[in-house]
Amino acid sequence: MNDEAALQAAPATDPLGPEVMTDSAGKPHELGRRNDRLLLAAVIAYAVLLSILMISRGISVTPDVVVVSFGLAALLLGRGKLFLRDWIPFVALFFAYELMRGYADKFGLPIHVSDIVSIERVIGLGGLPTQFLQGLFHAGPATSPDVLASIAVVFYFLHFPLPLAVGFLLWIHQRRIYYDYVGALIVLSMAAFATFLLLPVAPPWWAADPLKAAPYCGGACVTGVLHLRDTGFNGLSSFFGFGNYFYSYSVYSISSNDVAAFPSLHAAYPFLAFLFAQRAFGKVGWLMLAYTACVWFSVVYLGEHWVVDIVGGVAYASAAYFVILHGPSWARRFMAQVADEEIEAGVEAEDEGDVGALRRLGRHVRWSLVAQGAVVALLGAGVAYGMNTMGWLGGSHNALYLVPWLALLGGLWRGSAGLLSR
Repeated sequence: MNDEAALQAAPATDPLGPEVMTDSAGKPHELGRRNDRLLLAAVIAYAVLLSILMISRGISVTPDVVVVSFGLAALLLGRGKLFLRDWIPFVALFFAYELMRGYADKFGLPIHVSDIVSIERVIGLGGLPTQFLQGLFHAGPATSPDVLASIAVVFYFLHFPLPLAVGFLLWIHQRRIYYDYVGALIVLSMAAFATFLLLPVAPPWWAADPLKAAPYCGGACVTGVLHLRDTGFNGLSSFFGFGNYFYSYSVYSISSNDVAAFPSLHAAYPFLAFLFAQRAFGKVGWLMLAYTACVWFSVVYLGEHWVVDIVGGVAYASAAYFVILHGPSWARRFMAQVADEEIEAGVEAEDEGDVGALRRLGRHVRWSLVAQGAVVALLGAGVAYGMNTMGWLGGSHNALYLVPWLALLGGLWRGSAGLLSR
């Protein structure tokens, strides 16, 4: 065999992945891509099965539980350290936003109710879309059994966890896009927080509550609108045969905000996940749009959001997507630096997972950074506990309560930066 024939017969690594190789005719084998699809299918099946088991056993599908579950999956895939490096900052920022969101209604700005109802009546051609849907599908008072409400509550359950699952799929499949996705989530969340701060908007169930709406309307601002979320919960409980949920929405109750309806993050997060899923996975990503539409229907039917909230959520998500993909060059360079694509390439090319890859790349754990982060996080946790239980510095209702939480989250960020250092 001459040299030219030998070169043609020898397998060559394709830049699309370490297992995508070419044959003697120069055509790419599909082994790498097929294995990639199988891995993604396995992760999707894992997420679906996990959600079904948790809901059927009365365990709320909350982001903290989902992240731990995906961490276990990453460990099995040999990417445990990489998962900690990439996900601890993301989760820290996510929880920081959840904490700050609850303070957005504590600045005394007027709550918008009647003006939003007027806009909603324009959208509904004189009626309220929530009232129309409930009149069409729900018979009797709010406590009447409602199968559709129970199905809608399942989509309500998955409002935060499913976008996290999309993030995990992106992290497995195209880690660089994962970082763009995280950046867009942060931009979206911070823009929503600023809106909640300046424009507190009451949701439909709040506007229909005479006690809450009385200062604004002399009674209920709208009539005939039911709050069906608890009805849906009770339907699930009766169907699966459990009592109360074993694990409640503790993440969201850290600092809740009843008048953060616009923009609807129930609409925005899934739609942003769809935009990135479609970009990364092509036609398969369009399935996420179908799920997103179900979430939109569910939050309106349950009385959790107005249609105008959904329109706002879609607009905010689209803007965040555009800002991240077409932002200034310095921001793109920063994202590339944070992603550190050398690590990803090394892990994908190494059969031993991230352990062997990091050893070959000369990456190691910088215990000094990990220790610094741990100390700051523990101090933040201690002060937060003291403010919450013993009333230090004015207690947890003081805006200073954000400081120890930010110290806690900043410490976690600092510690994760030391996991895969040069």
